[in-house]
Amino acid sequence: MSGGGSGDGSSTGTADSGTATTGPCDIYGAGGTPCVAAHSTVRALYGSYAGNLYQVRRSDGTTRDIAVFARGGFANGAAQEAFCSGTTCVITVVYDQSGKGNDLWYQGSSVVAGSTQSSPAAAATESLHVGGSKVYSLYINAGNSYWRDGSQSGVPAGSQPEGIYMVTSGTHYNGGCCFDYGNSETDRKADGAGAMDAINFSSQCWFSGNAPCTGSGPWVQADLEWGLWAGGSTASNSNNVPMKSQYVTAMLKNNGTTEFTLQGGNAQSGGVATLYKGSLPGGYSPMKKQGAIVLGSGGDCCKPGGGANLSAGTFYEGAIVSGYPSDQADGLVQSNVVAAGYKP
Repeated sequence: MSGGGSGDGSSTGTADSGTATTGPCDIYGAGGTPCVAAHSTVRALYGSYAGNLYQVRRSDGTTRDIAVFARGGFANGAAQEAFCSGTTCVITVVYDQSGKGNDLWYQGSSVVAGSTQSSPAAAATESLHVGGSKVYSLYINAGNSYWRDGSQSGVPAGSQPEGIYMVTSGTHYNGGCCFDYGNSETDRKADGAGAMDAINFSSQCWFSGNAPCTGSGPWVQADLEWGLWAGGSTASNSNNVPMKSQYVTAMLKNNGTTEFTLQGGNAQSGGVATLYKGSLPGGYSPMKKQGAIVLGSGGDCCKPGGGANLSAGTFYEGAIVSGYPSDQADGLVQSNVVAAGYKP
């Protein structure tokens, strides 16, 4: 099941007027690094996208897809409110806008075979405004996570280069394992160094005995399996400073063989700072990515005998791209996020 709509537009205009606007995936595509998965509960990530963003399920078991108001525009939060009025709703799936079918269903659903220990996130915990429209976030607490095996639908594998970005919250996080978005294991087991390539946003300092973390977090880190990496080693990285703004842009790119880059910034203003750019950690080259997509947990969740699912975090939007994005493309994506107008 997929969100529908087109995922290849690059026209310009204003979403409020109902005409298409340029989205982050248009920018990445123009730079030769197309999105292979694009997810959001708040807006279209392509100027041409006119389909569904996510699905809510009421306490009586009925469901409703929540779409954008207009092509290239923002989520129809009013439709969610009307459908869920007088009852409670959860978000069962966040649809993929890329056209690859990489929809993220909650682990514990029948769509994610063999998954347990996870439940869908409540749909109305946090409202906000993006582009002037009232919308809702994917507000994840311990026990919530989403997953998709994208290994046969375009997600980079092995040592293929990859880029990832997401907009998250610098006020809702914890130190539990592991609030990730990105590339993970298809067998949902911790399969070794380099089996993952995901953004982690949390206050969890993995190598605490070596004190690699600056301040108290939260930090943009790379979950490469068998460790959350604030840099290329367990040594302190003073450049990877905490990201505490209300809305945070987090970026990770990995060329699969020699280097990776971490970037972060305020999703309401300014650019993204380079928090680390350099060599992969020892034992992580070449990368051994498997091509699943995880959101809200680590790679070894959630099946019988699987790892813990203790993380908290907020997801507004994000995408996975094939290839190693340019710094110029990353900067344009950040400008696009800022222009979207995230506000409480």
